[in-house]
Amino acid sequence: MVLIGAGVMSATLALMLKELHPPLKIEVYERLDVIAGESSDAWNNAGTGHSAFCELNYTPEREDGGIEIGKALKIAEAFEVSKQFYAYLVEKGYVKNTREFINRTPHLSAVWDENIAYLKKRYDLLSLSPLFAGMVYTEDRKQLEEWIPLMMEGRDPEQSVAATRMELGTDMNFGALTKAMFAHLAELPGVTVHLQHQVTFIERRKKDMHWELEVVNLATDEKRTLETKFLFIGAGGGSLPLLEQTEIPEAAGYGGFPVSGQWLVCGNQEVIERHSTKVYGKAEVGAPPMSVPHLDTRIIDGKKALLFGPYAGFSTKFLKHGSLLDLPESLQVDNILPMVAAGLHNLPLTKYLIDQVRQTPEDRLASLRKFVPTATLEDWTLQEAGQRVQIIKKDRDEGGKLEFGTEIVSSADGSVAALLGASPGASTAVSIMLELLERCFAAQIATPEWQQKIKEMIPSYGRSLAKDADLCAATRARTSRILNLDFES
Repeated sequence: MVLIGAGVMSATLALMLKELHPPLKIEVYERLDVIAGESSDAWNNAGTGHSAFCELNYTPEREDGGIEIGKALKIAEAFEVSKQFYAYLVEKGYVKNTREFINRTPHLSAVWDENIAYLKKRYDLLSLSPLFAGMVYTEDRKQLEEWIPLMMEGRDPEQSVAATRMELGTDMNFGALTKAMFAHLAELPGVTVHLQHQVTFIERRKKDMHWELEVVNLATDEKRTLETKFLFIGAGGGSLPLLEQTEIPEAAGYGGFPVSGQWLVCGNQEVIERHSTKVYGKAEVGAPPMSVPHLDTRIIDGKKALLFGPYAGFSTKFLKHGSLLDLPESLQVDNILPMVAAGLHNLPLTKYLIDQVRQTPEDRLASLRKFVPTATLEDWTLQEAGQRVQIIKKDRDEGGKLEFGTEIVSSADGSVAALLGASPGASTAVSIMLELLERCFAAQIATPEWQQKIKEMIPSYGRSLAKDADLCAATRARTSRILNLDFES
């Protein structure tokens, strides 16, 4: 089996496959000289442990004033599935130090003035679900000063503020987790990871329907050809051009819209120590969901950091270390119309991105001060974040539609699969890979042996955490104990 990309998706799939069928031979090809150098890297990834506790873009408000919570419930359950798999890795000794990749960090949503009614409605709906048990809502200023002192200091006393808080929130370093998983994989027989190797050509052989790949060693310029029965394309933003080369019918019409990002990173240790949570606000009108503003406590390489952003931008690159030709070269006959249609239907997004690119340091400071009223420019520096490629696909009514999220595209025979899209991405990697296994290895996953092993890795597999409060509470108590998150149900 060949996996393209040495990020969290490939690491998760490779580990699952080796647990399910140890004799498998797996080769991983990564164009960079490091593992997890693109979307999985801590500085390129939001690292929230996306569980929908605080991300308001997962609970959009409808035109009739109601709130959609289905996506939030799905994501919250998916992250609980991920934590079960991480707990399995820890119990088996495959991953040693939990503090390197997961730390308990409360998740808050904070809004002011006209958005307070929305947050209260959101709380009323979500708190009915076992997945959001323990969520607390407040408009009390003293409580808010305890929860988020940095955000309340210097704020207009006449301004109304409301927040929800989930103690169970986490901070994730997916770069560290990915490296730990690959370190274990490197010890297993039959697993080879090739860094600085780029897949430049993919073609299906007619004689046996295997996949033939051309790979270039970027350090030596040496080329080699290999074949595989199963191909996974998990190359982040670089997945779309590779998927197009497969020419599978299921890939027809897919396009990509790249969105870049930047963070303001705090350099004042006193300021950093005054904030210990993740606080998400409400996105501006026209902003893409990945641009929801947040004041984010991170633990990166064992050190506490404080970030604000992201500030959106536009680049024609599909990867942070990609080419400016990525977008134009992705255009094909079958996706031009969907991409043009999606562009015409998302003119506010285009205007928003142009405005973001034109921002001055003073403009960025003004956005930051909505969260941290006492912020000063000298305490914060601008840093590049990761590159994301949002999905564009055919739509019967609009011609083309821009979608936010992640999606598996696989062939009918299950011999090739690719992962497209962005957030919540890494946080739901385990659920995404389970879906891939169900699609591409349907016969094997139906066997008692695979069923038993999957339930060993993910004890809740086949049952609903969203509908079973006791199961949800027991699962969280167990994973929190194993992952050192100190949570009590």
